[in-house]
Amino acid sequence: MTSKVETVVSVRSRNFVHSENLPQKVVSLLYGDIDSGVLAPGNRLPTEQQLAARLGVSRNVIREAIAQLRADGIVEARQGIGVFVLAPEQRAAIRIDRAALQDAGNMERLFELRSVLETEAAALAAIRRSPDQLAAIKAHLDRMSGEERWEDGSIDADLAFHREIAKATDNTYIHTFISFVCEQIRQTIYYARKINPLHDLVTVNVGEHVRIYDALVAGDPKAAAHAMRHHIHGAAERVGVKLGEYPREAETAAKRKKAAT
Repeated sequence: MTSKVETVVSVRSRNFVHSENLPQKVVSLLYGDIDSGVLAPGNRLPTEQQLAARLGVSRNVIREAIAQLRADGIVEARQGIGVFVLAPEQRAAIRIDRAALQDAGNMERLFELRSVLETEAAALAAIRRSPDQLAAIKAHLDRMSGEERWEDGSIDADLAFHREIAKATDNTYIHTFISFVCEQIRQTIYYARKINPLHDLVTVNVGEHVRIYDALVAGDPKAAAHAMRHHIHGAAERVGVKLGEYPREAETAAKRKKAAT
């Protein structure tokens, strides 16, 4: 077993000489090793010289990559000792490696996170929203369904719609977390537009947002939560991700099926 002060030198060798944005590629590689446990909490990273030799890049590239990891709160430098991986509960920042979202399992986890956060946020917003906040949400919805609906501007409006709902919870922490997650899903929207017929996609997506908005206007937290969950599950399916039902939802569905027979 690796001790807390032992350097882990099993970072995968790779040559990035001909790659662009070298520091970011090194960051992604180190993130992968940290997430997989190759570099466990408490482990010391290899030295700049070791990493540079192993990855075929300059020490300046390594230095910049480690600075990014430190800024993200993933590692800490201990003077005279080295750079160490922090445990998740010790990290002061949250970061999602977008390259990792190319993995289907990670994409599913991101949508599951959205479902947990945004479903409850919609319920709270239905209770707490102000007339001004409803007007702001409606403005984003109108932009989504207006002349920009076929263009990138509608994607900005879509994300703003979700951020405005989070803001309407009157909870700054919810707003902060959902705003962060929104930026992580931008690429999933582009991908959905690429693999689905655009007209059908936009029609369905706008319809889901209309149902969310209507529930907020009605001040109905259950309807708002249901509409948001339905939208997120639908958005996941449109990029090939199938989210499971929550136990309570599964129980309700089973009762309905039994009642219908």
